[in-house]
Amino acid sequence: MPIISGSISEGAGIRGGVKTAYGKYSFASDGGAVGTIALNGSTDIPSGSTILGGWVEVTTAPTSGGAATIAITVNAADDLVAAAAISGAPWSTTGRKSIVPVFTGATSVRTTAARDISIVIATAALTAGVVSVTLLYVDPLT
Repeated sequence: MPIISGSISEGAGIRGGVKTAYGKYSFASDGGAVGTIALNGSTDIPSGSTILGGWVEVTTAPTSGGAATIAITVNAADDLVAAAAISGAPWSTTGRKSIVPVFTGATSVRTTAARDISIVIATAALTAGVVSVTLLYVDPLT
């Protein structure tokens, strides 16, 4: 078995590895008004960070008295989960759901400022729902 030797220092571009950002939306604590809500527990993702991937976990499917839509964003509209009606995928069932970045350069998201994970509710207010988002990202190299 080959032995690899050497070292990588912070000056070589290593900034502490992959980090995790987590946020949770709960109708009980966040309400359901139309608009953008920074998720509870969300921490700022530094400017210039690259979001590699992650997932959304629907614990309680969102409900509404109208035709509500939900999107998940961190840097720009629809960059993690595009706006979709709560009556269909990915919101109508519980469980783990995919997001746009899927650990490839082409789908990664680079932040242009320090950002929070946000849920965007549109068209009609929500009346229930619990959704959490977990993101894996690396700090900027500069």
